[in-house]
Amino acid sequence: MVKKILILGTAYPLRGGMAAFNERLANAFLDEKDEVQIENFKLQYPSFLFPGKTQYANWEAPKRLKIISTINSINPINWIKIGLKIKKQKPDVVIIGYWLPFMAPCLGTIAKIIKQNKHTKIIGLLHNIIPHEKRIGDKVFSNYFVKNCHAFVSLSRSVLADLSLFDETKPRAFCPHPLYDHFGEIIEREKALESLKLNSNEKYVLFFGLIRDYKGLDLLIEAFADKRFKERNIKLIIAGEFYSNGEKYLRQIEQLGIKERIILHDKFIPDPEVGLYFGAAEIIAQPYKNATQSGVTQIGFHFEKPMLVTNVGGLAEIIPNEKAGYVVEPNAEEIANKLIDFFDNNRYDEFKTGVIKEKKKYAWETMTTTMNDLINKIG
Repeated sequence: MVKKILILGTAYPLRGGMAAFNERLANAFLDEKDEVQIENFKLQYPSFLFPGKTQYANWEAPKRLKIISTINSINPINWIKIGLKIKKQKPDVVIIGYWLPFMAPCLGTIAKIIKQNKHTKIIGLLHNIIPHEKRIGDKVFSNYFVKNCHAFVSLSRSVLADLSLFDETKPRAFCPHPLYDHFGEIIEREKALESLKLNSNEKYVLFFGLIRDYKGLDLLIEAFADKRFKERNIKLIIAGEFYSNGEKYLRQIEQLGIKERIILHDKFIPDPEVGLYFGAAEIIAQPYKNATQSGVTQIGFHFEKPMLVTNVGGLAEIIPNEKAGYVVEPNAEEIANKLIDFFDNNRYDEFKTGVIKEKKKYAWETMTTTMNDLINKIG
């Protein structure tokens, strides 16, 4: 039976992980012949609250997706208008990605109004429910959002556990974050290095994505102060835009005297260039201090790269230790030791085999099946 599905949340021309997820989810449902529309933000963050340089993509719009930019995250009158419009449209399902309590008043109010039509089933898709960077009012806001959903899908078991702080009775399911497989084909290392103007005689560790303090880049920089990296000609590529104070990381690199070991591309990496960075690196490092799950891990699986993650949140659920990479404590010395082990013992091929085996678990069909099963459980 064809379903009329509306995805409420970030999409093109806005950029970032949430937009990428919503667009890929929409395509997954389209592949199953459902009708899909994305109701996007026309204003996601006021400019004074946005930590980056721009919220907008500079590449072509995704093909075949119907995206309408209407939502204003800070205008209650807009929330009511959007809610009433969707209520009248009567989609079978509304899927609302939730990642930040700041969005709860907007998304929760729209959901509350839609529910009044007694037809539409509202699923909260939980990326996070307790944010990495906590603020006053987080719990009140998240509780408001949860109250106005019928059911939930969580992308990590840790977030599913967090949900119980707000609700213990509504239908829920866990489905691991599917692959980010829309960044193109795997790029051969030599071609990627040539495009990025990197030396093919050196080895590379990649830290990728928006740089926030909870992601532990300082631990990775500290790890690279270990002289063994210099002796082995191993360099760290940092590819991503600073969403926290970048100066402190630059100061740390300077004070440790390791500028020659760091390749810094401090900018938002456009979708068409993502494959180059993953193609160039032998291993991806995610030294997070706290986490739920990470889209970077799923990009790593798509490009079949070994990964080092820390034993926080849901990351350890995803990477089998010493089979597809490493799970370490968020500690600079342990990070350094495992990275050196990776290169000294030539573990790339062994771990790549493990990654290829694991990536089969993260098909988008698993996500759509999980959601369809949940929809059937909603009364």
